[in-house]
Amino acid sequence: MPLFYMDYWYIVLVLPAMIISIWAQYKVKSSYKKFSKVLNSRHITGAQAAQAVLSYYGIMDVTIRETGGNLTDNFNPKNKVISLSRSVFSGTSVAAVGVACHEAGHAAQHAEGYVPIKIRNSILPVCQLGSTLGIPLAIVGYFLGFGLLVNVGLLLYAAVFVFQLVTLPVEFNASRRALDVIEETGLLIGEESDGARAVLKAAAMTYVAAMLTSLANLLRFIIKLTANSRRR
Repeated sequence: MPLFYMDYWYIVLVLPAMIISIWAQYKVKSSYKKFSKVLNSRHITGAQAAQAVLSYYGIMDVTIRETGGNLTDNFNPKNKVISLSRSVFSGTSVAAVGVACHEAGHAAQHAEGYVPIKIRNSILPVCQLGSTLGIPLAIVGYFLGFGLLVNVGLLLYAAVFVFQLVTLPVEFNASRRALDVIEETGLLIGEESDGARAVLKAAAMTYVAAMLTSLANLLRFIIKLTANSRRR
């Protein structure tokens, strides 16, 4: 029987995870769209909000700049630049403030040496290797009857799941830092803070979904490759 003929494990494990992932992507886009139409009462732009978070943590060496695209916001620790999409950089919506503060929260993590982000960065090279070569190596090992190569491939691919798992506390912590500063400094007032919280909560679910998808795929390949190897 071919290795992936009538892949029940894909239906049982991966498909539900993919459905959750699609739902999470829809949720973050709909939440962002909703609260991007709600302007904050202080008329603070995303760039100003990010700078407020940096100032709160006493960070003086991080630059904030505008970048293209939509929801392309990120923090690059190598050049210490927070890149904010145009709608966030100059936008004065509740969503813009929340997203900008979240990215500044990542800058604060790096400045303080937040342990989970150090762990994530340390396993990134292995994760990149595992996402590219892990499964191909395992499949080649299966067809060659080389069990060690199967195990090496699966271990490499497992790094993808570990990376996604470690990403969760990193993203949740960045959002917590953002919301704490928003509330303590009064960047957003009243229900505005709830809107920012809703946007960041929806964004966090995309990382949970990514972790579940990685886990589902890992379990699927472990079951199929190891079970089929024992029958050979």
